[in-house]
Amino acid sequence: MTHRRRIAVLVEWSRAYGRGVLRGISTYARTHGTWKIFHSERRLSDAEPSWLKNWQGDGIIARIESRRLLAQLEQKKLPTVNLFEQAEAEAIPKILTNEEAVGRLAACHLMERGLMHFAYCGLAGIPSSDMREEAFARHLAAAGHEVRVYRNPHQRHATFLSSTEEYELLCEETVTAWVRSLPKPVGLLACNDFRAHQILVTCGENGIAVPEEVAVLGIDNDELVCELCQPPLSSIELNAERVGYEASVLLDRMIGGDLAPPLLTLVDPKGVVPRQSTDVVAVADTDVAAAVHFIRERACQGIHVDEVLRHVQLSRSTLERRFARILGRSAKAEIDRVRLDRVKQLLAMTDYPLAKIAQLAGFSYVEGMCYLFKKTLGKTPGKYRKDAQARCQDSGES
Repeated sequence: MTHRRRIAVLVEWSRAYGRGVLRGISTYARTHGTWKIFHSERRLSDAEPSWLKNWQGDGIIARIESRRLLAQLEQKKLPTVNLFEQAEAEAIPKILTNEEAVGRLAACHLMERGLMHFAYCGLAGIPSSDMREEAFARHLAAAGHEVRVYRNPHQRHATFLSSTEEYELLCEETVTAWVRSLPKPVGLLACNDFRAHQILVTCGENGIAVPEEVAVLGIDNDELVCELCQPPLSSIELNAERVGYEASVLLDRMIGGDLAPPLLTLVDPKGVVPRQSTDVVAVADTDVAAAVHFIRERACQGIHVDEVLRHVQLSRSTLERRFARILGRSAKAEIDRVRLDRVKQLLAMTDYPLAKIAQLAGFSYVEGMCYLFKKTLGKTPGKYRKDAQARCQDSGES
């Protein structure tokens, strides 16, 4: 009989990201049929499970948040892949989200809303939060914008992500004072969906309009959290399943004798999933704002510029002049941009055929969609899908 490799998986079930990682590992295990997986329900901050102490196996995939778990796993002397930004685990190969790409997506999404003020609410001392803050601020600085960052004057030393979140939930007055102090309208990125939910609750309890005064964007796209938010939360969809799958590929290589695996591999996020919390057009011209809002609501229904003109009751020349002055593009270009964003989202997140994607994005013909896509993005939809779904950036270096 073929030997089935015994793999311990220490990944939390309590968060959407962890569940996505587990789906990726499960996909690899099913398609290859050579793994027997050992795992149990856990949280991110949990130490070594009791069953692992005397467990005999071939390899480990873990989200190593604590030094204690790191020390326990090092004692096993087994091939291990880490899926958490644990600085002390430098010798263990890691597969992580590309936080630089997350910051770029967030900055672009909020700038496209016409916003001129920006803020970041994170969990200081938590590695992923700090990296997202830095990337977000860097991309906005390149466009000439400053980011106002939340700092808790009563902040204690960060330990675990979950305990830091629980502590910050008790600091409602500090968060409220900071949100009130922000210039309005402002585009606010939260380090994850739980933090974004806290901001939305704060705004709701203090009469701060979302998205008109504060447009809120989360990270993780935990659909349950996002849809329970009022208003529903826009969020960046990471690619946790790809992280789990690539971790499985790497671990199999290490078990097979690869003595020089990459120490860091980055996986790009899938994209922004827009909902009502960032559905704002922050421009002073009310006609242009109304036109843009109409386009964003209806572009994927196949509208044309004539319908936009009827909605705002302006002549074509007047509308185009104002669009060019305020947005730097035409009304038709805005329609195309919204449609192409939807095409990119569907290519990255589904396996729909191109004909169905064209229909869902508001194109009359798939050929027209493909031509515009290639002309605008420099690659075919098929190539974009291949890159978006299969690319795992080997940008890590030992």
